[in-house]
Amino acid sequence: MTTAVTSPKLDALDALESEAIHVFREVAGEFDRPVILFSGGKDSTLLVHLAVKAFAPAPVPFPLLHVDTGHNYPEVIEFRDRIAATLGLRLEVARVEDYLADGRLAERADGTRNPLQTQPLLDAIAEHRFDAVFGGGRRDEERARAKERIMSLRDAFGRWDPRKQRPELWNLYNGRHAPGEHVRVFPISNWTEVDVWRYIRREGIELPPIYFAHSRPVFRRDGMWLAEGPWGGPRAGETLETRTVRYRTVGDGSCTGAVESTASTLDEVIAEVTASRLTERGATRADDRLSEAAMEDRKKEGYF
Repeated sequence: MTTAVTSPKLDALDALESEAIHVFREVAGEFDRPVILFSGGKDSTLLVHLAVKAFAPAPVPFPLLHVDTGHNYPEVIEFRDRIAATLGLRLEVARVEDYLADGRLAERADGTRNPLQTQPLLDAIAEHRFDAVFGGGRRDEERARAKERIMSLRDAFGRWDPRKQRPELWNLYNGRHAPGEHVRVFPISNWTEVDVWRYIRREGIELPPIYFAHSRPVFRRDGMWLAEGPWGGPRAGETLETRTVRYRTVGDGSCTGAVESTASTLDEVIAEVTASRLTERGATRADDRLSEAAMEDRKKEGYF
């Protein structure tokens, strides 16, 4: 008599988690010097959580890297440093402020610094000879990211060339690269924003408090609620007022807006995101509201 062996059914989050962990382990086996981009935002925090699960009980075998524009929210920087210290992970920080101070970069006329991250990022990759760079990009965020592979080749200058991207069949990834080249790796490409929040709830992952409703002085610009800060504002004609807001994404304060919200729990955030007709980037990131061609150009330059 034989007994049928049945496999436990995976739900959607189990399947996404399994795929991401598979990618982390593939990279660990195939590359010499991987690094995880970690800003303290929800997607990169999710990446670090998945990396911990991929290698437990051993420690995560990769350092963390953050390109700090100098215009980040203090709550997020505190969270970034605390999580890295708690996990015992080395945190490398490339600072845009250093490039502005010595003249390698100049402030943009519009005051935003997100586009200035590219050169410090590429310099840090070259300096540390990182050959695989994990990012938290997801295909549902906007069109330029939707075209990305799980493993995306960058040339010796950090540039993305669509003609050199390899097909990815099923879960077969091609990490082949020449000396000096590196590969950007996106383990959560197939996740949606709702998937991210549901997984955060399931796993009990801590996030910076600004992801939840709180009272904050903000001003209106280009349809977004921006916070006052060293990035400038409010300008003449812009009025500072206190609103109940939260952030769907975090980043440079000069171009990252808040949304009016009373969602103070994970269940309320998930309900709000599920009902929204705008992606988090379309709703709150000024730099992602540029044309699709502009984002493609930034990707070619090595931005993400």
